[in-house]
Amino acid sequence: MIRKIEGATCAFELQTANTTYLFAVRSTGQLEHIYYGSRIQVSDVEALKEQHCVQQGNSIAYTQDDLDMTLEDLCLEMSGYGKGDIREPLVEVVCYDGSSTTDFVYESSEITQGKAPFETLPGSYDEENRVEHLCVTMKDQNQGFHLELHYYVYEAEDVITRSTKFINDSAHPVSIRRLLSTCVDFNEADFTISSFHGNWIKEMQKKDVVLTGGTYVNATYAGWSSNRSNPFVMASRPGCDEWSGECFGFNLIYSGNHYEAFEVSSFDKTRFVSGINPRNFAYGLAEGESLEAPEAVMTYSAAGHNGMSQNLHRFVRKHIVRGMWRDKERPVLLNSWEANYFEIDEGKLVALAKKGKEAGVELFVMDDGWFGNRSDDKRALGDWRVNTKKLPNGLKGLADKINALGLSFGIWVEPEMINVDSDLYRAHPDWALQIPGKPHSEGRNQRILDFCNPEVVDCMMEQMRQVFSSANIAYVKWDMNRIWSDYYSPYLPAEKQQEVNHRYIVGMYRMMKTLTQEFPQILFEGCASGGNRFDLGMLCYFPQIWGSDNSDAISRLSIQNGYSYGYPMSAVTAHVSACPNHQTLRNTPLSSRFHVASYGVLGYECNFCDMKKEELEAIAVQIATYKKHRRTMQYGSFYRLRSDNVYQWMVVSEDRKDAVGMMLQREVMPNEPYMNFRAKGLDANRKYHFYSTPFQHNIKTFGSLVNAVAPVHVKQDGLLHRAMAQVIKIDGEVEDATLYGDALMQVGKNLKQGFASSGFNNEVRVMTDFASRMYFMEAEE
Repeated sequence: MIRKIEGATCAFELQTANTTYLFAVRSTGQLEHIYYGSRIQVSDVEALKEQHCVQQGNSIAYTQDDLDMTLEDLCLEMSGYGKGDIREPLVEVVCYDGSSTTDFVYESSEITQGKAPFETLPGSYDEENRVEHLCVTMKDQNQGFHLELHYYVYEAEDVITRSTKFINDSAHPVSIRRLLSTCVDFNEADFTISSFHGNWIKEMQKKDVVLTGGTYVNATYAGWSSNRSNPFVMASRPGCDEWSGECFGFNLIYSGNHYEAFEVSSFDKTRFVSGINPRNFAYGLAEGESLEAPEAVMTYSAAGHNGMSQNLHRFVRKHIVRGMWRDKERPVLLNSWEANYFEIDEGKLVALAKKGKEAGVELFVMDDGWFGNRSDDKRALGDWRVNTKKLPNGLKGLADKINALGLSFGIWVEPEMINVDSDLYRAHPDWALQIPGKPHSEGRNQRILDFCNPEVVDCMMEQMRQVFSSANIAYVKWDMNRIWSDYYSPYLPAEKQQEVNHRYIVGMYRMMKTLTQEFPQILFEGCASGGNRFDLGMLCYFPQIWGSDNSDAISRLSIQNGYSYGYPMSAVTAHVSACPNHQTLRNTPLSSRFHVASYGVLGYECNFCDMKKEELEAIAVQIATYKKHRRTMQYGSFYRLRSDNVYQWMVVSEDRKDAVGMMLQREVMPNEPYMNFRAKGLDANRKYHFYSTPFQHNIKTFGSLVNAVAPVHVKQDGLLHRAMAQVIKIDGEVEDATLYGDALMQVGKNLKQGFASSGFNNEVRVMTDFASRMYFMEAEE
């Protein structure tokens, strides 16, 4: 609900189910931010405002008519430079005369129902048209510019989104040096700022900083939202933890260079701003032109990090992801990459697909290497024609054979990139982002196509249309494998070169929007060397994104845990791969690889043709288990129960009748036999069958300890030991209990005693390094 409060003070009250956002118009025209937090009843706005009555030291008085007001010590909805507020601004310009002062004051407001799409950018949406919209128009008293502040209220999800639009209504051109999307001020410091950083194969590592002074910046200049610094950030008040305390979550619906900053002022107020990175950004607007900023997302919860995450998960699932795959269960896939890399041909692919079908796979994906002269990563990007030496019957011939097995067929593409060694580059060298006549610094032996140029976008769209319509393609993995260098568009004039990244992103979005609308039946998966472009902008077009090129189960714990703070598990894809793992050379149990990859959209990426019979049988059981609980795993409520040496995750179905828990131990701790699994999200008054599935230990797990019970000496890993391992299996512990939901949530299930060297039977929980268990909780009817 949005309410305009009229009276001595004009104010705006934005209410969600559990939160209130309140700001007022000061007599001088600025928008004073008053409150954002748990839902309150608002009667006397003036009494809630910050009180000032005398001038403050050497701060700047905004006007001689109001000497007690300095913008530096006010909580504001937006700010520029030049009138005394020296904190992070929302907008920064250079005017025709060289001045940079702006003085935006309130002009008008309008409350409407529904949400219109942005002109150039993706945004949130509401199919039921229940979202309420507030547009506040500000006017610059110096030059006549207009600034529209847009607020959208998603009441059920406890989410408010904001965006900004700058309109040059002056008589002269203006250079926009900064146009951010949101500005939120708080009357205190000491927030714990949580941001998520990393690199290739180590995405989304959570970092916490207590900010008592100065500025903390989370930003990227990599060209994309990037794996270096994800645009999602959190701010928690002192005492906040996973389950209790006050937490704010912020994100940005944008895939280019972004900027999030928390600044604590000299008055111990905290300002948060978010939007397009102003570094090397200058966007020129002629008279009458406008520029829209990306949409920013914010939520608040008094129920800790978990409450904040649940708000964002619901919002992303319902108001960001769209199309026929939004609510549809995603198929279990088998990807060819780690089985074959570039060495593919029709025979190898069909043989691999057959093995996948036998194991229960539903979708077979042919990865890189199928087009042009693509024998390695140095050539052929841009030449999207089938390599008939590898695929003599073309894409259609291969797709028909895969379909005949009862599998859907998918492919890999990287349409934003170009190799110098390609027919496209030889024909159009000016279609790449590069400085003419200067050496170019490449990434992964490739360059970025100039999507500032509409002709390039149109050409690549047409190539993709031909590919996607040439066969029965059910899935597309859309990859992008480098960051930016040498920012320069040969298409743009010199004075527009600081617009390159944003114009590229706009062109990229146009291509993605067009193709996903023309091929609505295709399941598109975003990828960017893994998680180098995992953001809400991409999720507006692709309902799922490859979380990391690192498929190692232990690495994936912190990666997927990190994503879960701001993104639902239906958006994160994860694969079971071979061991030793190709990224870390680590060996982990097949069961652990499956348990971790199940918390998201499950796939496999290993050579089924080379696997042992018992491994393929185990995978078939895994896939059947996942399919049984797939709705819960992909669309249930996700809970982070533990994330230390032991990780515990849990997901609960919407009706709370089905829940699946996972426990993984990174390292064995000696003589720590006690372990508890304490559930969340269940129906307190329902009875649940809590159980694990039977399994058997390999006798080699116990090494030479077998000699404590063996009648003859057994040499470790000798012939007898290996022979025994083939025929002797040791039953593992099984959990089996029926408990009420409140007991499982308040007491938890005390698990079977852990192995502590001094004894063993089939009631003892033996867990080696990297071992895991999966627990099922099914409601009794």
